[in-house]
Amino acid sequence: MKMNKEDIKKIIPHRDPFLFVDEITDYVPMTYAKGIKKFDESMDFFKGHFPEFPVVPGVILVEAMAQVGAIIVLQHDTYKGRIAFFAGANKVKFRRKVLPNDVAVIECSITKMRGNFGIGFGKIYVDNELAAEAEVTFAIQ
Repeated sequence: MKMNKEDIKKIIPHRDPFLFVDEITDYVPMTYAKGIKKFDESMDFFKGHFPEFPVVPGVILVEAMAQVGAIIVLQHDTYKGRIAFFAGANKVKFRRKVLPNDVAVIECSITKMRGNFGIGFGKIYVDNELAAEAEVTFAIQ
């Protein structure tokens, strides 16, 4: 199942400039999704992070993984129309810089669901190279 940006906006409440998933290219209900985000050089955060050497902030990479995780869970009938709040991040590792105009492939797998709480594990690749990974925790309201 593929989703474009308009489809994604029907699932999660995030909007530009804080929507960090352009499309979903692969989706397995309540299990896994793969998304794409092009970090266009015109994005505002590049102006200050860092002016002489722009890099996508690590927290934005973690947020992108969490958004893909939210897309997985909020497609389920039990959670449709609700909001997944980011509750925590563990095992966060940044392995390479993500630069202006890089295209990030964002993968997330749901590893645990208990009621309205869940855990996912995400990875981001740029040019087939692992750029970041994190365990993300969320609460659904």
